[in-house]
Amino acid sequence: MNPYASHLATRNARDVIASTPLELRRVTDRIGAPRLTTPPAPGKWSARDILCHLADCEIVFAFRLRQALAEDHHVIQPFDQDRWARTYGTADAGDALATFTAIRSWNVALLKTLTPEQCARRLTHPERGEMSFDVIVETMGGHDLNHLKQLETIAGGAERSG
Repeated sequence: MNPYASHLATRNARDVIASTPLELRRVTDRIGAPRLTTPPAPGKWSARDILCHLADCEIVFAFRLRQALAEDHHVIQPFDQDRWARTYGTADAGDALATFTAIRSWNVALLKTLTPEQCARRLTHPERGEMSFDVIVETMGGHDLNHLKQLETIAGGAERSG
């Protein structure tokens, strides 16, 4: 089962993926630069941390998509997001958003070229089992919506306190 698919509901994953960079820009503008580094609660990621995580994940998704197309029965390499997040405290939110946007553009361009046979390619995630290439795409879209919702919550708090 894809843990992020439920975030999509009836939305098309590719449409979500294509629109996320603009949505991220819109919501980070609402949050405002001074509040980007303020966590919404103790132990929670700030907007900057979420943007860094999204940039890191886009790098991972770019690799996974291409490896799944290049290798038969590719086995995905998982990563520990909390360990990767240890570097976010010194990162720049604008750099993270720019990185995400650039790599996402490249990934969207790739997705537009794929055949149904390529989208059906099989691969394995060590923690989630066998899946199709399209499940990676659904994961990307659902993952985007999950974190956009978190950023919207932060933006709502920033508007109330501002």
